[in-house]
Amino acid sequence: MTDLYLHGRSLISALGGDLSAAAASLAGGGVRPARIPLPGGSEWPCFRIDDPQPSWQQRARTLLCAAIAQAGVSERRDAPLFIASSSFQVGAIEANESTRLNDYYCFAEEIAAWLDWRGPVTLVSTACTSSLQALLAAAAHIRAGASEDAVVLGVELANQFTLAGFAAMQLLSPNVSHPLGSDRDGLVLGEAVAVLHLARRPARWRLRGGASLVDGRDPTGARPDTVAELCRQALASSGLPPGAVDLVKVQAAGSPYNDSNEVAGLAEVFAALPPLVSLKGMIGHTLGAAGAAELALMLECLERGVWPRIDYPLDPEAGAGLARDRPAQVRQMLALILGFGGGYAAVAVEDRHG
Repeated sequence: MTDLYLHGRSLISALGGDLSAAAASLAGGGVRPARIPLPGGSEWPCFRIDDPQPSWQQRARTLLCAAIAQAGVSERRDAPLFIASSSFQVGAIEANESTRLNDYYCFAEEIAAWLDWRGPVTLVSTACTSSLQALLAAAAHIRAGASEDAVVLGVELANQFTLAGFAAMQLLSPNVSHPLGSDRDGLVLGEAVAVLHLARRPARWRLRGGASLVDGRDPTGARPDTVAELCRQALASSGLPPGAVDLVKVQAAGSPYNDSNEVAGLAEVFAALPPLVSLKGMIGHTLGAAGAAELALMLECLERGVWPRIDYPLDPEAGAGLARDRPAQVRQMLALILGFGGGYAAVAVEDRHG
């Protein structure tokens, strides 16, 4: 199998305007989410990017262009671009800046025009797994000999439609997300724009492999047996035995039900669970951008020796807790994203300097 490596990366999130700022903010304990009002009088927390602009379209364009520049891929505009999102331009429609609701691919075309992108553009939308699916698709594209590299762009910007949908399903915490916490009562959404540059050229971070599954038996919940099968397939494609994994970046978003089920699935694969880490308490659940956003942030944290602070009690009945300190050595990491519709995705990443 062709070796592939993660080169440039970027993240713009509530933690800051770039990865350096995000790592510093995370080390300091993070930020509090803003609150977004909905028609009817309710309001909900959301981790918003601090870049207020009167126009939704202009804000989106500014953020996307900045993320591409920060990732150092401005000179790779002829490479394949995989755009991942779950809400597309819904915010623009709410702001009466767009009416093209029936053709989601037009948002990808609009992004390509903003970026002056010359390479082929592919849109990936598989709910929360979108940007990890995009990364797997980019890897398959390169391994098939179609290109030497590819760029993954995850974009998820706040809008009332998405927030109202999650609120209606009673999935949101009214205050804060505590992944695997004893008092966890739901997730908090977040905004993110993230970029990953994947190429054949050797670099520090090697993408060893990955897997994706769809299990429609529980479209909104995590099933332990499917989590276990996802991990087995991801490890098999990566040539890794379970005992070689030093860290698992879990989905864990603060759901009373799904957090525990995810741990139960991991316990079916690992005789002794590796250290677990979740980032959603710091940047929120960024939906279609989550895979790229969390992978970019996790790699930055590992390089800088930064670790997310856990200032709440963990649930002793969840089966496992999050690691409060950075593991002494992280050479092999497994990163999971679980999503609506029964989507499950995972990638294995190796630190060649570890």
